[in-house]
Amino acid sequence: MRHLSRWQAEQQQEALADEFVETYHRAHGAEYEDRQSFLKAFNRAFSRPGFDMVVAGSGGRTAGHAYGYLIGRSGDWWRGLGADAPWDVEELTVSGQVFALAELTVRPPYRRMGVAGRLLEALLARTDAVLAVTRVDPANAGAAASLTSWGWLRLGTAVADDAHVPSVGTGPATEVWGRALRD
Repeated sequence: MRHLSRWQAEQQQEALADEFVETYHRAHGAEYEDRQSFLKAFNRAFSRPGFDMVVAGSGGRTAGHAYGYLIGRSGDWWRGLGADAPWDVEELTVSGQVFALAELTVRPPYRRMGVAGRLLEALLARTDAVLAVTRVDPANAGAAASLTSWGWLRLGTAVADDAHVPSVGTGPATEVWGRALRD
């Protein structure tokens, strides 16, 4: 596991895009579109305040990566979340205390080895945020099960296409999940 600076992340974005396409290989012929979507989202992310990134690998080949950033004080991404959320997400957002998990990717040969959990823990260990959030496609039962096992809670439904809270994986991401990082 190693953290990458913004400069290192920018320098490795082509290799990260390759990893993303390999990990989420969807329909044959969609590789170019998937790659371009990843690069666009990644370029927006690494210029945001509080950006951090962790990569895992061995023997010169990456096994996976995770990155995220602090959510800005603007936007109303929390609208639509249930009133029973255990945190005041609006207040935490306005005070700059919410970290968005933008991507968590593990290549298929390295899955079910604890890599994703270690990537996530290494990423979240360096932020001063109080709450981490991400969006997940409700049809992605594997992502929901993993987040639950790591102590995340489903907070509610996100405002459609809100760029403040990125989604993990591919597909329509409408459910917002969160995890307390500090008391």
